[in-house]
Amino acid sequence: MEQDQRTIVGVYHLSKTFGKHFSLHDINLQVANGEFVFLVGPSGAGKSTLLRMIYMDDVPSSGQVVVGPHVSTRMKRGTIPELRRRIGIVFQDFRLLDDRTTFENVALALKVAGAGPAEVKHQVTDILMRVGLYHKRYDFPHELSGGEQQRVAIARAVANRPSVLLADEPTGNLDPVVTRSILELLFKINAGGTAVLMATHDLDLVRSFGQRIIYVESGRIMKDKDMIYVGDLREKIAGSTVSEKADRLKDRDITGDGGHRR
Repeated sequence: MEQDQRTIVGVYHLSKTFGKHFSLHDINLQVANGEFVFLVGPSGAGKSTLLRMIYMDDVPSSGQVVVGPHVSTRMKRGTIPELRRRIGIVFQDFRLLDDRTTFENVALALKVAGAGPAEVKHQVTDILMRVGLYHKRYDFPHELSGGEQQRVAIARAVANRPSVLLADEPTGNLDPVVTRSILELLFKINAGGTAVLMATHDLDLVRSFGQRIIYVESGRIMKDKDMIYVGDLREKIAGSTVSEKADRLKDRDITGDGGHRR
């Protein structure tokens, strides 16, 4: 079936200033429904600020953001929860609740959205199986490796089946072995129809995948390279730099959580 190319995220002449300093300057971009886009740039380039504008955790100094039917210049506080159900968000530091199990962390997103007990149980079971963590459903965050915690965070972000997933440096604290598995999971989620916008400072990590890459520097889009790769993304991952690093490390006791192996 042909992919629906409607715009799911639109950013138009967006600028954000702090005092006299531009954090973002005249940003224009669109993400199509079902597209996978890498947002690449050095630390401090404005990537995280741009993602905050998209999920409307902050407001532009000028310009506007459009996510589905939601327009930043017309947003009211009462419609923010509806917007957040349309957007999944994954952070570098996981942001899991330490006193909740894996199952409970993912279930919370559904409960907040008003899902009943039966639906919560069905949905959480399904998503944990898809991310390979059903056997960890009763574990608490401190009992999980770094990669497992990030998988829980991703499961929570997509529990409500959002139209778009925003991932802010989701592999920044993970070793190459775990990074490869997280990327494979994100590509799998994208293959299911969810648009993904992933921010990273690591150009070497993404340049070989053939996906669209938007380069950001000093708060400006310097280049927007729309690349189309036709084929198996798992094969593309297998031939990438991160895969080579992962292969060199796979026999070592490195699991993304400071060397602790469960």
